[in-house]
Amino acid sequence: MFHFAPPTPNPTGRHPRVLAAVDGAIHTLDQSAGSVEALLAVEGTIVLTGSTQEVREAAARYPHAEHLDLAGRCVVPGFTDSHIHFLGYGLNLERVALTGAASLQVVQQRIREAVHVTPHGEWLLGWGWDHSVWPEAHFPDRTALDEVTSDIPIALHRKDGHLTWTNSAALRAAAITRNTADPPGGVIGRDAAGEPNGLLFETAQDLVHRAIPKVGPARAERAARQAQATLHSLGVTGVHIPEGSVAFGALQSLDAQGALRLRALMMLAYEGLGAALDTGVRTGFGGPFLRLGQVKLFSDGSLGSESAAMLEPFLNSQSAENGGILILPADEIRSAIERAARGGIACAIHAIGDRANRVVLDAFEATQESWRPSGLRQRIEHVQVLHAEDVPRLAQLGVVASVQPIHATQDMDLVDRLWGARGRYAYAFRSLLDSGATLAFGSDAPVETPDPLAGLYAAVTRRRPDGRPEDGWYPEERLTVDEAIRAYTAGAAYAAGQESFSGRLAPGCPADFVVLNQDILSQPAEAILETRVLHTVVDGEIVFSA
Repeated sequence: MFHFAPPTPNPTGRHPRVLAAVDGAIHTLDQSAGSVEALLAVEGTIVLTGSTQEVREAAARYPHAEHLDLAGRCVVPGFTDSHIHFLGYGLNLERVALTGAASLQVVQQRIREAVHVTPHGEWLLGWGWDHSVWPEAHFPDRTALDEVTSDIPIALHRKDGHLTWTNSAALRAAAITRNTADPPGGVIGRDAAGEPNGLLFETAQDLVHRAIPKVGPARAERAARQAQATLHSLGVTGVHIPEGSVAFGALQSLDAQGALRLRALMMLAYEGLGAALDTGVRTGFGGPFLRLGQVKLFSDGSLGSESAAMLEPFLNSQSAENGGILILPADEIRSAIERAARGGIACAIHAIGDRANRVVLDAFEATQESWRPSGLRQRIEHVQVLHAEDVPRLAQLGVVASVQPIHATQDMDLVDRLWGARGRYAYAFRSLLDSGATLAFGSDAPVETPDPLAGLYAAVTRRRPDGRPEDGWYPEERLTVDEAIRAYTAGAAYAAGQESFSGRLAPGCPADFVVLNQDILSQPAEAILETRVLHTVVDGEIVFSA
């Protein structure tokens, strides 16, 4: 039995865009269809799923139809990255890459090489350093960068984006001195004499960001195109983006040109909530490729920068009583949720530490009468560690767990060192799913790789690609391959309020899918590491072929 939805009439007189994908192993993730051999898409919408013969017969009505012979290959719905700093990822393709730098000396050498090609008067920007993997495993300071150059301003973002490391020239350019006060929700690192040491935590980063020349529209659009092309090669067909107006402008420009070929859900910056409410825009506003999502708030910092808000202090921290930073007070979070809900806007709230997650859950619970009746999809971004008592609360409140599986394996050593036994409910994907919560998977790129296959492997095995640890890190939190794929597809669609027509391959849904070189649903989990994307299809058009 096949499933057919009649195509929408085409009033333009031109030949409709038709794609017939045949002779495959298509996992529709649709309960009524299951797995099928073929599908037919007209004008970007799936109109038929069934056997190859059925699709070929239906496609014969369209002489100009394009045929994609799947040759028995595996097909799954297109992956959605539910938390990616899209423009930041594109811009970082042009910046000094510090990811994987195994020591302070390696970072210094990469910066030294970049200094030679940095034009006079420009800043040197980089991203991705991680002191926790260095032999010395302690925070660096401005002196290490001053050894390379004290003339060119340098600003290097730690991999989590919650800490910026600068040299003396950057501090001078930003007018940061010993007399500069810590801003609310941030800390200026200082040496024993009270002088700024070049480390800017959380909102203190804004002090130097304001001094860095702004990214113009042309550069932003170029970075967006680069990011889109790379994501297509990884099988990503949708993105949820927690960035500001520059990214939003670049996406609008691409959309206006018909060049945006990712389903983009744009989150508003908290600072823009008032303007959005005044304008009257609501969550869900937009078109097929660019829609308004939630407003993004930050409740705390990060694990790696030791600024996540914790119920009990960090272990082995450079400050014995360090309990992290609660960026927004609890009453302001509650007020923001209610204010946004009155205007029809949902919230996505960054929460890493167990204290931050509890504060956010308390705020959603206290305000639920203002948003639950309207069906707004509230989210917590990251949900990195929960107190055991808070694990079931996301499901009870109907709050989406927007999580990044790659963090679990990349951060496991840090969790063991800084959180100890609390790591049992860090990245607790199985516990959350079993409690009834909806998981929406993402990458947090450029913090980590945006490759969904890497995320799938981490979620299914709880191991790094090198096989460590052999039995998996907290293996009781592993997911099945099917569950992990659904978190990248159906779960992401639910988080966007689009589950009725997205996240699966069924008549009436967008023809967004990925062709893989092997069937990851029928192979051992280790096969995920050897899996490659052969084709990515968006809106019924092949946007990438290996």
